[in-house]
Amino acid sequence: MGETHSGGPPAIAISSLTKRYGDKFALDGISLRITPGEVAAVLGPNGAGKTTLIELLLGMRTPTAGTIEVFGASPSSRAVKSRVGAMLQDTGAPDGLTVREIVTLVSSYYPVGIPVAEALERAGLTEHLRKKTNELSGGLRQRLSFAMAVVGDPDLMYLDEPTASLDVAARREFWTQVQGFAGLGKTILFSTHNLSEADEFAQRLILLDSGRVIQDSTPEAAKRLVAGRRVALTTDAPLDVLSTTAGVIHAEFDGGDPPPTSALPGKARAAVVRCNSPEALLRRLFTEGWSVADLTVTEATLEDAFLHLTDRTTKPQPSDGGTP
Repeated sequence: MGETHSGGPPAIAISSLTKRYGDKFALDGISLRITPGEVAAVLGPNGAGKTTLIELLLGMRTPTAGTIEVFGASPSSRAVKSRVGAMLQDTGAPDGLTVREIVTLVSSYYPVGIPVAEALERAGLTEHLRKKTNELSGGLRQRLSFAMAVVGDPDLMYLDEPTASLDVAARREFWTQVQGFAGLGKTILFSTHNLSEADEFAQRLILLDSGRVIQDSTPEAAKRLVAGRRVALTTDAPLDVLSTTAGVIHAEFDGGDPPPTSALPGKARAAVVRCNSPEALLRRLFTEGWSVADLTVTEATLEDAFLHLTDRTTKPQPSDGGTP
């Protein structure tokens, strides 16, 4: 598969990888190359192939076609497994063991690692050592999964929807810990539906749709693909006023179908408008007497880029900032 600029193999090297279940392609000929030390987010709608990709990288499934290597070897090899940690939706931990017993057991699978007590502390589980898995809340199960992923001090970590059951404070602490591992040169690949987390913490975005890579770039490069600026406001103006104003690219109301084209007095609703000239939009609304409140004007967000890219029916886009 080749070597990185430093002389060693890439952390992940995938070429023309295909996974098919019957007539359905979960992954359709994707190619990726992730260098050691990268923090990459895998995004995509439900059914895009994210989980299948992680299962293949963990050696849990075999490809239908193509090749996949982790640190230059098969994902299922003992040498690779000793360098990889995974935080999955289902920990697979037996209910009869305590938190400390489970993390200690996982630690025994690795030739070297961090102390069990340190892994538990990093995961915020110090006060829950004696609890059994069937006594854990969803958030504590996520913390346990993280402790299991880091206790072997892996060079590569897979994090599958890692903050799905965590509250705001726990999410912040989790990402602080992940950034600490990244600062040590660890390679981190995480899947998420939380686009703000991907925007803030990933150096690279890999967007899957229908089993194909449709974007591989930095977050900033992805956002630059979306024209215009984002105007969020609350207004009683009908959709046709918003959408037909000069320079408007797209307009929609939050929370369901838009109101009819006629005005609805006293029925102001939150709207999001993507446009080239926020000034022209506001000028029309004020001139025609429509209400405007809760106004914010920002550059395009990663959510805008995600919706823009996954709405396309064209071929995969060329890479910009990532390595195909």
